Amino acid sequence: MLIDGEWVQALSGETFPTLNPATGQVLTHVAKGQAADIDRAVRAARRAFEGPWSRFRPADRQRVMLRLAELVEQHYEELALLDTLDLGGPISRTRLGRTRAASLLRYYAGLATAVHGECIESSVLPRESLTYTMRDPVGVVGAINPWNGPIGMAVWKLCPVLASGCTVVLKPAEQTPLSSLRLAELCLEAGVPAGVVNVVTGLGDAGAALAAHPGVDKIAFTGSTQVGRAIVQASAGNLKRLSMELGGKSPNIVFADADLDLAVPGAAQAVFANSGQICSAGTRLFVQRPIYDEFVQRLAEHAARVRVGDPLDERTEMGPLVSQDQLDRVCGYLRAGVEEGARLLAGGHRLQDGPLAQGYFIPPTVFADVTDHMRIAREEIFGPVVSVMPFDTVEEVIARGNDSEYGLAAGVWTRGLDNAHLVARGLRTGTVWVNCYQMLDPAVPFGGYKQSGYGRESGNEHLNEYFETKAVMLKLSGTA
Repeated sequence: MLIDGEWVQALSGETFPTLNPATGQVLTHVAKGQAADIDRAVRAARRAFEGPWSRFRPADRQRVMLRLAELVEQHYEELALLDTLDLGGPISRTRLGRTRAASLLRYYAGLATAVHGECIESSVLPRESLTYTMRDPVGVVGAINPWNGPIGMAVWKLCPVLASGCTVVLKPAEQTPLSSLRLAELCLEAGVPAGVVNVVTGLGDAGAALAAHPGVDKIAFTGSTQVGRAIVQASAGNLKRLSMELGGKSPNIVFADADLDLAVPGAAQAVFANSGQICSAGTRLFVQRPIYDEFVQRLAEHAARVRVGDPLDERTEMGPLVSQDQLDRVCGYLRAGVEEGARLLAGGHRLQDGPLAQGYFIPPTVFADVTDHMRIAREEIFGPVVSVMPFDTVEEVIARGNDSEYGLAAGVWTRGLDNAHLVARGLRTGTVWVNCYQMLDPAVPFGGYKQSGYGRESGNEHLNEYFETKAVMLKLSGTA
Protein backbone atom coordinates (compact mmCIF):
# COMPACT_ATOMS: atom_id res chain seq x y z
CA MET A 1 0.00 0.00 0.00
CA LEU A 2 1.06 3.60 -0.49
CA ILE A 3 0.70 5.68 2.68
CA ASP A 4 2.42 9.03 3.20
CA GLY A 5 4.66 8.48 0.21
CA GLU A 6 5.96 5.12 1.48
CA TRP A 7 5.25 1.57 0.32
CA VAL A 8 4.11 -0.33 3.40
CA GLN A 9 2.54 -3.61 4.36
CA ALA A 10 -0.68 -3.87 6.32
CA LEU A 11 -0.19 -3.43 10.06
CA SER A 12 -1.60 -6.93 10.51
CA GLY A 13 0.86 -8.37 8.02
CA GLU A 14 -2.03 -10.06 6.20
CA THR A 15 -2.41 -10.29 2.43
CA PHE A 16 -5.07 -11.50 0.02
CA PRO A 17 -4.85 -12.93 -3.51
CA THR A 18 -5.91 -11.23 -6.69
CA LEU A 19 -6.89 -13.65 -9.48
CA ASN A 20 -6.72 -13.75 -13.25
CA PRO A 21 -10.38 -14.30 -14.22
CA ALA A 22 -9.41 -15.80 -17.57
CA THR A 23 -7.68 -18.71 -15.84
CA GLY A 24 -8.82 -18.64 -12.21
CA GLN A 25 -5.15 -18.59 -11.18
CA VAL A 26 -3.55 -16.31 -8.57
CA LEU A 27 -1.69 -13.35 -10.05
CA THR A 28 -0.14 -12.11 -6.82
CA HIS A 29 -0.88 -11.30 -3.19
CA VAL A 30 -1.70 -7.79 -2.04
CA ALA A 31 -1.57 -6.14 1.40
CA LYS A 32 -4.84 -6.59 3.27
CA GLY A 33 -5.50 -3.15 4.70
CA GLN A 34 -7.96 -2.81 7.55
CA ALA A 35 -9.33 -0.06 9.80
CA ALA A 36 -5.95 0.70 11.39
CA ASP A 37 -4.35 1.12 7.95
CA ILE A 38 -7.19 3.38 6.82
CA ASP A 39 -6.64 5.48 9.93
CA ARG A 40 -2.94 6.03 9.27
CA ALA A 41 -3.68 6.84 5.61
CA VAL A 42 -6.33 9.40 6.60
CA ARG A 43 -3.91 10.99 9.08
CA ALA A 44 -1.25 11.20 6.38
CA ALA A 45 -3.74 12.80 4.01
CA ARG A 46 -4.69 15.36 6.67
CA ARG A 47 -1.05 16.28 7.31
CA ALA A 48 -0.43 16.75 3.61
CA PHE A 49 -3.62 18.79 3.20
CA GLU A 50 -2.69 21.17 5.99
CA GLY A 51 1.03 21.12 5.17
CA PRO A 52 2.99 21.00 1.89
CA TRP A 53 0.04 20.56 -0.46
CA SER A 54 -1.66 23.71 0.87
CA ARG A 55 1.33 25.74 -0.33
CA PHE A 56 0.94 24.54 -3.93
CA ARG A 57 -0.57 27.30 -6.03
CA PRO A 58 -3.10 26.41 -8.78
CA ALA A 59 -0.35 26.62 -11.40
CA ASP A 60 1.79 24.26 -9.32
CA ARG A 61 -1.00 21.69 -9.15
CA GLN A 62 -1.58 22.14 -12.86
CA ARG A 63 2.07 21.45 -13.62
CA VAL A 64 2.01 18.24 -11.56
CA MET A 65 -1.16 17.06 -13.28
CA LEU A 66 0.24 17.70 -16.74
CA ARG A 67 3.35 15.74 -15.82
CA LEU A 68 1.16 12.91 -14.54
CA ALA A 69 -0.76 12.93 -17.83
CA GLU A 70 2.52 12.49 -19.70
CA LEU A 71 3.54 9.59 -17.46
CA VAL A 72 0.16 7.88 -17.79
CA GLU A 73 0.42 8.10 -21.58
CA GLN A 74 4.00 6.86 -21.50
CA HIS A 75 3.19 3.85 -19.32
CA TYR A 76 -0.34 3.11 -20.50
CA GLU A 77 0.57 -0.16 -22.18
CA GLU A 78 1.59 -1.44 -18.75
CA LEU A 79 -1.54 -0.05 -17.08
CA ALA A 80 -3.74 -1.66 -19.75
CA LEU A 81 -1.96 -4.99 -19.31
CA LEU A 82 -2.52 -4.88 -15.53
CA ASP A 83 -6.23 -4.29 -16.08
CA THR A 84 -6.44 -7.09 -18.63
CA LEU A 85 -4.79 -9.52 -16.22
CA ASP A 86 -6.74 -8.36 -13.17
CA LEU A 87 -10.17 -7.66 -14.71
CA GLY A 88 -10.20 -9.84 -17.82
CA GLY A 89 -10.96 -7.00 -20.22
CA PRO A 90 -9.57 -7.71 -23.69
CA ILE A 91 -6.24 -5.98 -24.24
CA SER A 92 -7.67 -4.46 -27.42
CA ARG A 93 -10.25 -2.71 -25.24
CA THR A 94 -8.18 -1.75 -22.18
CA ARG A 95 -5.67 -0.02 -24.47
CA LEU A 96 -8.44 2.27 -25.67
CA GLY A 97 -8.44 4.03 -22.30
CA ARG A 98 -5.15 5.81 -23.01
CA THR A 99 -6.69 8.86 -24.65
CA ARG A 100 -9.44 9.22 -22.07
CA ALA A 101 -7.12 8.93 -19.06
CA ALA A 102 -4.70 11.52 -20.39
CA SER A 103 -7.47 13.86 -21.55
CA LEU A 104 -9.14 13.72 -18.12
CA LEU A 105 -5.92 14.75 -16.42
CA ARG A 106 -5.30 17.57 -18.89
CA TYR A 107 -8.88 18.83 -18.72
CA TYR A 108 -8.82 19.03 -14.91
CA ALA A 109 -5.33 20.54 -15.00
CA GLY A 110 -6.92 23.38 -16.96
CA LEU A 111 -9.69 23.72 -14.38
CA ALA A 112 -7.14 23.96 -11.56
CA THR A 113 -6.27 27.51 -12.61
CA ALA A 114 -9.87 28.51 -13.40
CA VAL A 115 -11.34 28.37 -9.90
CA HIS A 116 -12.47 31.70 -8.48
CA GLY A 117 -14.90 33.34 -6.13
CA GLU A 118 -16.95 36.41 -6.90
CA CYS A 119 -17.52 39.90 -5.60
CA ILE A 120 -21.09 40.55 -4.57
CA GLU A 121 -22.66 44.00 -4.32
CA SER A 122 -24.88 43.66 -1.29
CA SER A 123 -28.45 44.84 -1.53
CA VAL A 124 -28.79 45.56 2.21
CA LEU A 125 -25.36 46.17 3.77
CA PRO A 126 -23.92 49.71 4.04
CA ARG A 127 -22.19 51.02 0.98
CA GLU A 128 -18.95 51.10 2.98
CA SER A 129 -18.63 47.34 2.78
CA LEU A 130 -17.12 44.68 0.56
CA THR A 131 -18.57 41.21 0.13
CA TYR A 132 -16.92 38.37 -1.76
CA THR A 133 -16.68 34.59 -1.81
CA MET A 134 -13.71 32.24 -1.67
CA ARG A 135 -13.45 28.60 -2.74
CA ASP A 136 -11.73 26.33 -0.22
CA PRO A 137 -10.93 22.67 -0.96
CA VAL A 138 -13.21 20.41 1.06
CA GLY A 139 -10.31 18.50 2.65
CA VAL A 140 -9.58 14.77 2.86
CA VAL A 141 -11.47 12.66 0.32
CA GLY A 142 -12.16 8.95 0.59
CA ALA A 143 -12.44 7.47 -2.90
CA ILE A 144 -13.93 3.99 -3.18
CA ASN A 145 -13.86 2.37 -6.60
CA PRO A 146 -15.49 -0.69 -8.22
CA TRP A 147 -13.70 -3.40 -10.14
CA ASN A 148 -15.16 -2.90 -13.60
CA GLY A 149 -12.86 -0.09 -14.81
CA PRO A 150 -9.81 -0.01 -12.55
CA ILE A 151 -7.41 2.48 -14.12
CA GLY A 152 -10.11 4.65 -15.68
CA MET A 153 -12.00 4.96 -12.40
CA ALA A 154 -8.80 5.69 -10.45
CA VAL A 155 -7.83 8.53 -12.77
CA TRP A 156 -11.40 9.88 -12.71
CA LYS A 157 -11.34 9.98 -8.90
CA LEU A 158 -7.89 11.58 -8.66
CA CYS A 159 -8.52 14.41 -11.14
CA PRO A 160 -10.81 16.65 -9.05
CA VAL A 161 -8.76 15.90 -5.92
CA LEU A 162 -5.53 17.15 -7.46
CA ALA A 163 -7.15 20.07 -9.27
CA SER A 164 -8.95 21.35 -6.16
CA GLY A 165 -6.13 20.98 -3.65
CA CYS A 166 -7.76 18.17 -1.68
CA THR A 167 -5.98 14.98 -0.62
CA VAL A 168 -7.22 11.42 -1.01
CA VAL A 169 -7.26 7.92 0.38
CA LEU A 170 -8.14 5.63 -2.52
CA LYS A 171 -9.59 2.20 -1.80
CA PRO A 172 -9.58 0.19 -5.05
CA ALA A 173 -11.78 -2.88 -5.43
CA GLU A 174 -10.19 -6.00 -3.97
CA GLN A 175 -10.70 -7.82 -7.30
CA THR A 176 -8.65 -5.29 -9.31
CA PRO A 177 -6.08 -3.40 -7.20
CA LEU A 178 -2.98 -3.60 -9.38
CA SER A 179 -3.30 -0.67 -11.78
CA SER A 180 -4.27 1.71 -8.97
CA LEU A 181 -1.02 0.86 -7.19
CA ARG A 182 0.97 1.53 -10.35
CA LEU A 183 -0.87 4.84 -10.84
CA ALA A 184 0.09 5.85 -7.30
CA GLU A 185 3.71 5.15 -8.19
CA LEU A 186 3.38 7.46 -11.18
CA CYS A 187 1.86 10.17 -8.95
CA LEU A 188 5.03 10.22 -6.86
CA GLU A 189 7.16 10.36 -10.00
CA ALA A 190 5.09 13.30 -11.26
CA GLY A 191 5.86 15.30 -8.12
CA VAL A 192 2.70 14.79 -6.07
CA PRO A 193 3.85 15.34 -2.45
CA ALA A 194 3.82 12.47 0.03
CA GLY A 195 0.42 11.98 1.65
CA VAL A 196 -1.60 13.70 -1.07
CA VAL A 197 -2.43 10.38 -2.77
CA ASN A 198 -2.68 7.29 -0.57
CA VAL A 199 -3.82 3.86 -1.78
CA VAL A 200 -5.04 1.28 0.73
CA THR A 201 -5.82 -2.15 -0.69
CA GLY A 202 -8.16 -4.41 1.23
CA LEU A 203 -11.59 -5.99 1.41
CA GLY A 204 -14.99 -4.52 2.17
CA ASP A 205 -14.16 -3.77 5.80
CA ALA A 206 -11.47 -1.32 4.67
CA GLY A 207 -13.99 0.53 2.51
CA ALA A 208 -16.45 0.60 5.40
CA ALA A 209 -13.78 2.03 7.73
CA LEU A 210 -13.02 4.75 5.18
CA ALA A 211 -16.69 5.67 4.79
CA ALA A 212 -17.12 5.96 8.56
CA HIS A 213 -13.81 7.66 9.43
CA PRO A 214 -14.35 11.00 11.19
CA GLY A 215 -11.23 12.46 9.57
CA VAL A 216 -12.67 12.11 6.06
CA ASP A 217 -14.55 15.16 4.74
CA LYS A 218 -16.01 13.64 1.57
CA ILE A 219 -16.63 10.22 0.09
CA ALA A 220 -16.62 9.72 -3.68
CA PHE A 221 -18.06 6.29 -4.39
CA THR A 222 -18.75 4.31 -7.53
CA GLY A 223 -20.39 0.93 -7.14
CA SER A 224 -23.61 -0.88 -6.40
CA THR A 225 -26.71 0.79 -5.01
CA GLN A 226 -26.72 -1.68 -2.11
CA VAL A 227 -23.23 -0.64 -0.99
CA GLY A 228 -24.12 2.99 -1.66
CA ARG A 229 -26.90 2.80 0.91
CA ALA A 230 -24.45 1.44 3.48
CA ILE A 231 -22.05 4.30 2.76
CA VAL A 232 -24.82 6.85 3.30
CA GLN A 233 -25.44 5.36 6.73
CA ALA A 234 -21.73 5.18 7.58
CA SER A 235 -21.19 8.81 6.59
CA ALA A 236 -23.74 10.15 9.07
CA GLY A 237 -21.27 10.36 11.97
CA ASN A 238 -19.62 13.55 10.74
CA LEU A 239 -22.07 14.42 7.93
CA LYS A 240 -19.56 13.79 5.17
CA ARG A 241 -20.22 15.12 1.73
CA LEU A 242 -21.13 12.33 -0.65
CA SER A 243 -21.09 11.82 -4.38
CA MET A 244 -22.47 8.48 -5.49
CA GLU A 245 -22.43 6.88 -8.93
CA LEU A 246 -24.44 3.72 -8.42
CA GLY A 247 -26.28 1.02 -10.36
CA GLY A 248 -28.35 1.15 -13.50
CA LYS A 249 -30.82 -0.72 -15.67
CA SER A 250 -30.62 1.56 -18.65
CA PRO A 251 -33.25 1.65 -21.41
CA ASN A 252 -31.92 1.58 -24.98
CA ILE A 253 -34.68 2.53 -27.42
CA VAL A 254 -34.72 1.71 -31.15
CA PHE A 255 -37.37 3.37 -33.31
CA ALA A 256 -38.61 1.94 -36.58
CA ASP A 257 -36.90 4.72 -38.54
CA ALA A 258 -33.45 3.93 -37.11
CA ASP A 259 -30.48 2.99 -39.28
CA LEU A 260 -30.31 -0.69 -38.40
CA ASP A 261 -26.78 -1.04 -39.75
CA LEU A 262 -25.81 1.42 -37.01
CA ALA A 263 -28.32 0.45 -34.32
CA VAL A 264 -27.73 -3.32 -34.24
CA PRO A 265 -23.99 -3.23 -33.50
CA GLY A 266 -24.54 -0.14 -31.35
CA ALA A 267 -27.11 -1.91 -29.19
CA ALA A 268 -24.85 -4.97 -28.95
CA GLN A 269 -21.86 -2.90 -27.88
CA ALA A 270 -24.02 -1.04 -25.36
CA VAL A 271 -24.48 -4.22 -23.35
CA PHE A 272 -21.70 -6.64 -24.34
CA ALA A 273 -18.73 -4.27 -23.89
CA ASN A 274 -16.64 -5.19 -20.85
CA SER A 275 -18.70 -8.40 -20.66
CA GLY A 276 -21.71 -6.31 -19.63
CA GLN A 277 -19.92 -5.13 -16.48
CA ILE A 278 -20.77 -1.44 -16.92
CA CYS A 279 -23.26 0.41 -14.72
CA SER A 280 -24.73 2.30 -17.67
CA ALA A 281 -25.04 -0.76 -19.96
CA GLY A 282 -28.13 -0.66 -22.19
CA THR A 283 -29.60 -3.87 -20.85
CA ARG A 284 -33.30 -3.04 -21.40
CA LEU A 285 -33.58 -2.90 -25.18
CA PHE A 286 -36.91 -1.53 -26.45
CA VAL A 287 -37.50 -2.05 -30.18
CA GLN A 288 -40.49 -0.56 -32.02
CA ARG A 289 -42.84 -3.28 -33.18
CA PRO A 290 -42.61 -2.86 -37.01
CA ILE A 291 -38.90 -3.76 -36.94
CA TYR A 292 -38.90 -5.95 -33.84
CA ASP A 293 -38.57 -9.39 -35.47
CA GLU A 294 -35.87 -8.29 -37.91
CA PHE A 295 -33.91 -6.48 -35.22
CA VAL A 296 -34.00 -9.35 -32.76
CA GLN A 297 -32.78 -11.76 -35.41
CA ARG A 298 -29.94 -9.48 -36.49
CA LEU A 299 -28.94 -8.85 -32.89
CA ALA A 300 -28.79 -12.58 -32.13
CA GLU A 301 -26.66 -13.17 -35.22
CA HIS A 302 -24.34 -10.35 -34.18
CA ALA A 303 -24.04 -11.77 -30.66
CA ALA A 304 -23.08 -15.18 -32.05
CA ARG A 305 -20.22 -13.57 -34.02
CA VAL A 306 -18.62 -11.83 -31.03
CA ARG A 307 -15.22 -13.39 -30.46
CA VAL A 308 -15.01 -14.54 -26.82
CA GLY A 309 -11.58 -15.68 -25.69
CA ASP A 310 -8.23 -15.06 -24.06
CA PRO A 311 -8.16 -11.35 -23.16
CA LEU A 312 -4.45 -11.18 -24.06
CA ASP A 313 -5.28 -12.21 -27.64
CA GLU A 314 -5.47 -9.11 -29.86
CA ARG A 315 -8.42 -10.65 -31.73
CA THR A 316 -10.59 -11.17 -28.63
CA GLU A 317 -13.65 -8.93 -28.43
CA MET A 318 -15.07 -10.11 -25.10
CA GLY A 319 -13.32 -11.59 -22.09
CA PRO A 320 -14.48 -13.28 -18.88
CA LEU A 321 -16.48 -11.98 -15.97
CA VAL A 322 -14.34 -10.72 -13.12
CA SER A 323 -14.83 -13.51 -10.55
CA GLN A 324 -16.51 -16.75 -9.59
CA ASP A 325 -19.02 -14.78 -7.52
CA GLN A 326 -19.97 -12.68 -10.53
CA LEU A 327 -20.20 -15.78 -12.71
CA ASP A 328 -22.56 -17.42 -10.23
CA ARG A 329 -24.68 -14.27 -10.06
CA VAL A 330 -25.06 -13.98 -13.83
CA CYS A 331 -25.78 -17.69 -14.25
CA GLY A 332 -28.62 -17.29 -11.75
CA TYR A 333 -30.19 -14.64 -13.97
CA LEU A 334 -29.77 -16.83 -17.05
CA ARG A 335 -31.82 -19.52 -15.33
CA ALA A 336 -34.38 -16.97 -14.16
CA GLY A 337 -34.87 -15.64 -17.70
CA VAL A 338 -35.69 -19.08 -19.05
CA GLU A 339 -37.90 -19.97 -16.08
CA GLU A 340 -39.92 -16.77 -16.43
CA GLY A 341 -40.63 -17.43 -20.10
CA ALA A 342 -38.20 -15.24 -22.02
CA ARG A 343 -37.07 -16.58 -25.41
CA LEU A 344 -33.34 -17.33 -25.44
CA LEU A 345 -31.78 -16.59 -28.84
CA ALA A 346 -28.04 -16.51 -28.12
CA GLY A 347 -25.68 -17.49 -25.32
CA GLY A 348 -27.31 -18.32 -22.03
CA HIS A 349 -24.68 -20.61 -20.53
CA ARG A 350 -21.17 -20.75 -19.13
CA LEU A 351 -18.44 -21.82 -21.53
CA GLN A 352 -17.30 -25.14 -20.06
CA ASP A 353 -15.37 -26.78 -22.88
CA GLY A 354 -11.96 -26.12 -24.36
CA PRO A 355 -9.28 -23.66 -23.26
CA LEU A 356 -11.77 -21.22 -21.69
CA ALA A 357 -13.29 -23.74 -19.28
CA GLN A 358 -11.10 -22.66 -16.36
CA GLY A 359 -12.12 -19.02 -16.69
CA TYR A 360 -15.34 -17.17 -15.89
CA PHE A 361 -16.69 -16.92 -19.45
CA ILE A 362 -20.29 -16.35 -20.54
CA PRO A 363 -20.95 -15.55 -24.20
CA PRO A 364 -23.17 -12.65 -25.30
CA THR A 365 -26.73 -13.55 -24.33
CA VAL A 366 -29.92 -12.32 -26.00
CA PHE A 367 -33.37 -12.81 -24.45
CA ALA A 368 -36.34 -11.80 -26.61
CA ASP A 369 -40.04 -11.39 -25.78
CA VAL A 370 -39.14 -10.18 -22.30
CA THR A 371 -41.84 -8.47 -20.24
CA ASP A 372 -41.34 -5.53 -17.92
CA HIS A 373 -42.01 -7.53 -14.75
CA MET A 374 -39.35 -10.21 -15.33
CA ARG A 375 -36.29 -10.14 -13.08
CA ILE A 376 -33.93 -9.89 -16.05
CA ALA A 377 -35.78 -6.71 -17.07
CA ARG A 378 -35.81 -5.10 -13.62
CA GLU A 379 -32.64 -6.09 -11.76
CA GLU A 380 -29.07 -5.13 -12.56
CA ILE A 381 -27.33 -8.27 -13.82
CA PHE A 382 -23.87 -6.83 -14.55
CA GLY A 383 -23.17 -9.38 -17.24
CA PRO A 384 -23.46 -9.73 -21.04
CA VAL A 385 -27.25 -10.20 -21.00
CA VAL A 386 -29.74 -8.09 -22.96
CA SER A 387 -33.53 -8.17 -22.54
CA VAL A 388 -35.36 -7.21 -25.75
CA MET A 389 -38.95 -5.91 -25.57
CA PRO A 390 -41.31 -4.51 -28.22
CA PHE A 391 -43.05 -1.13 -27.95
CA ASP A 392 -45.51 0.85 -30.05
CA THR A 393 -45.53 4.58 -29.25
CA VAL A 394 -43.07 7.17 -27.99
CA GLU A 395 -45.28 7.96 -25.00
CA GLU A 396 -45.41 4.30 -24.05
CA VAL A 397 -41.67 3.73 -24.25
CA ILE A 398 -40.89 6.83 -22.19
CA ALA A 399 -43.21 5.59 -19.44
CA ARG A 400 -41.73 2.10 -19.55
CA GLY A 401 -38.20 3.43 -19.68
CA ASN A 402 -38.88 5.43 -16.52
CA ASP A 403 -40.47 2.46 -14.77
CA SER A 404 -37.31 1.56 -12.88
CA GLU A 405 -35.69 2.37 -9.57
CA TYR A 406 -32.62 3.42 -11.56
CA GLY A 407 -31.99 6.44 -13.73
CA LEU A 408 -28.37 6.44 -14.86
CA ALA A 409 -28.38 6.51 -18.66
CA ALA A 410 -30.35 5.74 -21.82
CA GLY A 411 -29.92 5.41 -25.56
CA VAL A 412 -32.12 6.41 -28.49
CA TRP A 413 -31.71 5.24 -32.10
CA THR A 414 -33.74 7.22 -34.62
CA ARG A 415 -33.54 9.44 -37.68
CA GLY A 416 -36.32 11.65 -36.31
CA LEU A 417 -35.57 14.78 -34.31
CA ASP A 418 -39.02 14.63 -32.70
CA ASN A 419 -38.39 11.15 -31.30
CA ALA A 420 -34.90 12.10 -30.11
CA HIS A 421 -35.99 15.28 -28.31
CA LEU A 422 -39.17 13.82 -26.83
CA VAL A 423 -37.31 10.85 -25.35
CA ALA A 424 -34.36 12.93 -24.17
CA ARG A 425 -36.73 15.30 -22.39
CA GLY A 426 -39.03 12.61 -21.02
CA LEU A 427 -36.57 10.09 -19.58
CA ARG A 428 -35.48 10.53 -15.96
CA THR A 429 -31.83 9.65 -16.55
CA GLY A 430 -28.57 11.51 -16.12
CA THR A 431 -27.37 10.87 -19.69
CA VAL A 432 -29.20 10.25 -22.97
CA TRP A 433 -27.13 9.10 -25.95
CA VAL A 434 -28.68 9.57 -29.40
CA ASN A 435 -27.47 7.27 -32.22
CA CYS A 436 -24.48 6.31 -30.06
CA TYR A 437 -23.83 4.75 -26.67
CA GLN A 438 -21.26 4.97 -23.84
CA MET A 439 -19.63 8.12 -25.23
CA LEU A 440 -17.90 10.11 -22.46
CA ASP A 441 -16.20 13.49 -22.49
CA PRO A 442 -14.16 15.12 -19.69
CA ALA A 443 -16.20 18.31 -20.08
CA VAL A 444 -19.62 16.61 -19.92
CA PRO A 445 -21.11 15.70 -16.51
CA PHE A 446 -22.02 12.06 -15.88
CA GLY A 447 -24.24 10.73 -13.09
CA GLY A 448 -27.70 9.45 -12.29
CA TYR A 449 -31.20 10.11 -11.04
CA LYS A 450 -33.11 8.10 -8.43
CA GLN A 451 -31.23 5.10 -7.02
CA SER A 452 -28.46 5.53 -9.55
CA GLY A 453 -26.98 8.06 -7.14
CA TYR A 454 -26.34 11.78 -6.93
CA GLY A 455 -23.57 14.14 -7.82
CA ARG A 456 -21.79 14.30 -11.14
CA GLU A 457 -18.39 13.29 -12.45
CA SER A 458 -16.65 15.28 -15.22
CA GLY A 459 -17.18 18.89 -16.12
CA ASN A 460 -17.36 21.94 -13.86
CA GLU A 461 -20.11 20.31 -11.77
CA HIS A 462 -17.67 17.60 -10.71
CA LEU A 463 -14.98 19.99 -9.52
CA ASN A 464 -17.51 22.12 -7.64
CA GLU A 465 -18.24 19.17 -5.35
CA TYR A 466 -14.67 19.36 -4.02
CA PHE A 467 -14.94 22.93 -2.73
CA GLU A 468 -16.56 24.76 0.13
CA THR A 469 -17.85 28.28 -0.55
CA LYS A 470 -16.79 30.82 2.06
CA ALA A 471 -18.50 34.22 2.25
CA VAL A 472 -16.44 37.22 3.43
CA MET A 473 -18.21 40.43 4.47
CA LEU A 474 -15.90 43.33 5.23
CA LYS A 475 -17.00 46.63 6.72
CA LEU A 476 -14.71 49.36 5.43
CA SER A 477 -13.43 52.05 7.77
CA GLY A 478 -14.83 54.99 5.84
CA THR A 479 -15.55 56.48 2.47
CA ALA A 480 -13.11 57.94 -0.03
